[in-house]
Amino acid sequence: MTRRLPFWAFLLGFVRLIRVRNLLIIVLTQYLARLCIIAPTGAPLREALLDPVILLLCFSTVCIAAAGYIINDYFDIKIDIINKPERVVIGRYLKRRVAMGAHQLLNLAGCAVGLYVDKWVFVVNVLSATLLWFYSAQFKRQPFIGNLIVSFLTALSLLVLAVYYRQNVDLLLIYASFAFVITLVREIIKDMEDVRGDARFGCRTLPIVWGIRRTKAFLYVLIASFIATLFIVAGDLKNPNLNVIFFVMLVPITGLVYRLVRADTKRDFAFLSQLCKAIMLMGVSSMIWV
Repeated sequence: MTRRLPFWAFLLGFVRLIRVRNLLIIVLTQYLARLCIIAPTGAPLREALLDPVILLLCFSTVCIAAAGYIINDYFDIKIDIINKPERVVIGRYLKRRVAMGAHQLLNLAGCAVGLYVDKWVFVVNVLSATLLWFYSAQFKRQPFIGNLIVSFLTALSLLVLAVYYRQNVDLLLIYASFAFVITLVREIIKDMEDVRGDARFGCRTLPIVWGIRRTKAFLYVLIASFIATLFIVAGDLKNPNLNVIFFVMLVPITGLVYRLVRADTKRDFAFLSQLCKAIMLMGVSSMIWV
């Protein structure tokens, strides 16, 4: 039974549980897309910043994402005790029933706000919440499909803007594709980092099914194919800024591949996971120069 903790410990545990830094990245991504891609040329910055729709979209997306983090940790308590014992929150700072209640309330709030904004935003939010549940309960332990779901949901945080605003959809699709692939690479790397705990509890992730070497080879092909596709699409859009951005992004991506070739310890893969997050932030920030 969870012992009673002071409120500050409960609050700190909840903040860690919902991954506040990751939620801030979602907000930054959606706001930059609204300001730099969706906003009409010459539109006042103040108007875009205070757009009530983007405020509501960010809020609803963050609620669904936070609920997803909670349910993921809820189902993964035993695995996380082996893989990341210092990060276990449920059962230490929060009772299981409190965590489940917070998950349900956040999903309800996210879907309700989405319905208020637009029926299609509501559909996206319901789809996201459903996929996050099944990912945490079942698909996370299957080879590749869990990785695809998380990557798709990351891209969906940008695609939902295309669903509502329907402006500069081509650029939004490029950035959504970038977010999809970088997240996919990161999720597979995280599976390599967590292979010991995952194997103990019967998970069948790619590194367990294929082995580390074949999984790395798959990542090399995935990254190379993605880079080639990005330059082809950028050329079709005739946007010189995109070409410059992609050339700059080649530097950290090349560094990622180099470190991936040499990686063979849990610490190495943990570093690569953080590097993927940094590359994601660089990609998101590049919206300013599109």
